[in-house]
Amino acid sequence: MTTTSPQGRTELLRPDRSPVRVLVVDDEAPLAELLSMALRYEGWEVRSAGDGAGAVRTARDFRPDAVILDVMLPDMDGLAVLGRLRRELSDVPVLFLTARDSVEDRIAGLTAGGDDYVTKPFSLEEVVARLRGLIRRSGTASVRSESTLVVGDLVLDEDSHEVHRGDDSIHLTATEFELLRFLMRNPRRVLSKAQILDRVWNYDFGGQANVVELYISYLRKKIDAGRTPMIHTRRGAGYLIKPGE
Repeated sequence: MTTTSPQGRTELLRPDRSPVRVLVVDDEAPLAELLSMALRYEGWEVRSAGDGAGAVRTARDFRPDAVILDVMLPDMDGLAVLGRLRRELSDVPVLFLTARDSVEDRIAGLTAGGDDYVTKPFSLEEVVARLRGLIRRSGTASVRSESTLVVGDLVLDEDSHEVHRGDDSIHLTATEFELLRFLMRNPRRVLSKAQILDRVWNYDFGGQANVVELYISYLRKKIDAGRTPMIHTRRGAGYLIKPGE
């Protein structure tokens, strides 16, 4: 089910529904930061490294779903880095960046195990598009439907009314579902009792705050029990939901 986000992009998620992870390896710090910003705009988690040794160390800890790898690095060339990465992560897709554009160089990169090849100068849009294609084809991520809300490991499907936290299915009443949906549509945002009453119960604040407190407690028992809490109280302000930390 391929759909687009409000910004017109399909959204990719890892199998555990967390953001896709990308490692950017380039010794040109401004370029690496530019690439990282473009990838974060996709909603992905990004780490960077400026040399081959740093790339291998970061990949070992970060376990990326894809790697953007410059061929020319200060301590070793990208082909050598690729070999080490493959020993750590045998199936991770790798997109080479290089100033070399000869057919021989392209063949060398692809023969060494690279999955795609972009020559400098390049457009950020092209790099992102190529990377999205690699990630989709690798099967390491799936497309998120626009009807799906995700906060951390909590997933709510607005069409099927199914809710999962991690691998656990959570059964909610209709009112609990509407309350959770409102919270998840506004992650990390404090919502007042009056806002919640107006949105979930469709009437103005008028001394009925206890019903909000009651249903928040119901949700906590189902969503947070035995897990890292996601639903939080801001005294005097309201409630918010954010990923468990």
